[in-house]
Amino acid sequence: MADLVPTHPGEILAEEFLVPMGISAYRLAQEIGVPQTRISEIIHGRRAITADTGLRLSRALGLSDMFWINMQARYDADLARAECGAELDRIHPLAAAG
Repeated sequence: MADLVPTHPGEILAEEFLVPMGISAYRLAQEIGVPQTRISEIIHGRRAITADTGLRLSRALGLSDMFWINMQARYDADLARAECGAELDRIHPLAAAG
């Protein structure tokens, strides 16, 4: 089975929220008090969603505080797993010293 490429949270922000709601990156940035370039970089997958930005997005879009933060963390973990999967396979759980 082919490995799936993780979806950047910015792509979800654009496709599932901004486009259906008819909201531009500029307007969203104004509403949440961040530079428009930040939102543009996020939706183009060039920037991660920080905790601060995630909280602002969640408030503006009526989502739980942790929605974007968790999505970014999941994306980061998926990327790391894909990059070092073979290395991770060689690591075994440690047993307590006895």
